[in-house]
Amino acid sequence: MKRSGPLFTLLAGLLLAVFMLSLNAMTGTKSTSSYQEESPAATVSPSPRPERSTPPPSPSPSTSPLPNADYAGRTDDNSSAVAVSLRDGKAIAYFCDGRNKESWLKGDVKDDGTMKLTGKQGAELNGTLKEGKRIRGTVDLGGTRYGFTADKALKPSGLYRATASVRGAKIDGGWIVLPGGKQVGILNRDGKPQAAPRIDPETGAVTVDGQQLTARPVTP
Repeated sequence: MKRSGPLFTLLAGLLLAVFMLSLNAMTGTKSTSSYQEESPAATVSPSPRPERSTPPPSPSPSTSPLPNADYAGRTDDNSSAVAVSLRDGKAIAYFCDGRNKESWLKGDVKDDGTMKLTGKQGAELNGTLKEGKRIRGTVDLGGTRYGFTADKALKPSGLYRATASVRGAKIDGGWIVLPGGKQVGILNRDGKPQAAPRIDPETGAVTVDGQQLTARPVTP
């Protein structure tokens, strides 16, 4: 019986050692598992910022083409008449007082409707086409400036001219038919101006020194 005591003591020690080893093994496994659970297994990285796309350039505003049309009106002082014929960016104009003062002018019209037309002896017309309805501007002639407004003219209103040789004389006539039918014109006979006879706006017929001529619409 005395020898069994140390044996039991040894056996108890072995059991305690086995128990402690098992406990340590279990604790280590749980610690490792707990660490893995707490570690960021799937860290969400911030989404990349979307690249800003460059918008396509805005189309440049289109410019409306200038209308092909005729314009006729009077000066601000009501002393003279002005007519302008516009075709494909070109213009020809006629200034006339119906007695002895006149000028033919021509030039280009810019896309914005502005124009600078020139004639003989330094004559100059500066004007602007407004909304295709009228031309507002000035005529400089013989040291005098005339403001004018010429509204869009519907046939038979507009600008007419006739050139011919009658009884050996050179005839050159210009007519402005205003809205309402009134006419202003000058007839040059060998360079000498005088008031022009009336024309028939529907046909352009006019009689000069007993000879019938035809005044035709003027375009650039």
